Amino acid sequence: MTTIDSTAPTPAGSRPRSTARRGSGPATPPAPAGRSPLKGRLAVLAVTLGIFTIVTSEILPIGLLTRIGDDFGVSDGTAGLMMTLPGLLAACAAPTVIPATARIDRRLMLCAFIALLALANLLAAVAPAYWLVLLSRVLVGVVIGGFWSIGAGLAARLVPAESAGRATAVVFSAVPLGSVVGVPAGTFLGDLAGWRLACAAVGALAVAVLVLTALVLPPLPAVRATGPAALREVLRGVHTRFALLMTFLIVLAHFGAYTYVTPFLERTAHVASAGTVTVFLLVYGVAGVVGNFAGGAVVGRRPRTVFGLAAGLLALATLLLPVLGRGPVGALALLVVWGVAYGAVPVTSQTWFAKAAPGAPEATSVLFTASFQATFSLGALAGGLVVDRTSPAAVMTLGGATAVLVVLAAWLHFAKRLEWPRS
Repeated sequence: MTTIDSTAPTPAGSRPRSTARRGSGPATPPAPAGRSPLKGRLAVLAVTLGIFTIVTSEILPIGLLTRIGDDFGVSDGTAGLMMTLPGLLAACAAPTVIPATARIDRRLMLCAFIALLALANLLAAVAPAYWLVLLSRVLVGVVIGGFWSIGAGLAARLVPAESAGRATAVVFSAVPLGSVVGVPAGTFLGDLAGWRLACAAVGALAVAVLVLTALVLPPLPAVRATGPAALREVLRGVHTRFALLMTFLIVLAHFGAYTYVTPFLERTAHVASAGTVTVFLLVYGVAGVVGNFAGGAVVGRRPRTVFGLAAGLLALATLLLPVLGRGPVGALALLVVWGVAYGAVPVTSQTWFAKAAPGAPEATSVLFTASFQATFSLGALAGGLVVDRTSPAAVMTLGGATAVLVVLAAWLHFAKRLEWPRS
């Protein structure tokens, strides 16, 4: 997941209204009694580092795309499959992993997924053929869908109720940090000593996170999962359908273009130095953190405005890149705008899903994860087909045109004067 930046947690101390539908599980159990605050914070840290490592693993190929492609003699579009496969597998895993593991302790499941992530990165680091790299990306996708389905709402089980909101915010801060710290650091290692070392380093980080998770997480008996009936009920809502439509379009626009930002910078913006590309991606990531917190501060009150504004800025940046981004200065300035715009997207999308069905938080979390990851993979695939037949500049233009449709959808939701359901 690739690719998720934040969430809209239930306010500390409050309880979501039960859907009381067949297939829906009981409310999230409270944190274990008698646990010290330090143990709770360490457990939250372990989950946060797990998400950080997952995000870094998922989007690391963006900064190393051309190097890996050149190593195996494949085109940019074929190399883009490294981004397509994880999203596709994550979309399949998200709605299935909770029911399939309903009787397994969540601590054991999180450890298993982190172990699988370590294996995937180490496999990529030693892969003698490109198909093995793709196999490693399949494993990453399973981890994304599985870990997110379990870990997204886990903070409330690790700390007291009054700290649940803050703990959830800390957990999801790992996503923008993965873009700001993880990916540029991996790209730097790739420039310095090769992309294989970058993959091995992420694999080693996953091993360290596995040890920490096993040591500090308490036993977390599984709760009964949201079933198909609850998902179907949520999907009947008009707000949920708008959430699916707008998330599909904005993620398609973003990842269809951003997956190939490195070829654009190298070939169109004439950023010749690999180190400079790393710096550009770092600046983009910092802008994304700004957008994440700025959007998160406002989206609870004005979700339509934030979604429409984010999509408009993303469209502006990507449409202007082929025109004004043919030099390093113009490209960097537009990357900043793009970063701020997309930084607000995941928190806005997640908030929209949560507001669409406030009584079914688990079901909306599954739908958000599945829709986001499915479109993530589709965007990378569509961008690859375009870039192989045209140019990176054409991918930027098509991404911008798609983002314009999100602005129109946000306006349509406003024009219909649809009222949000009450929690």
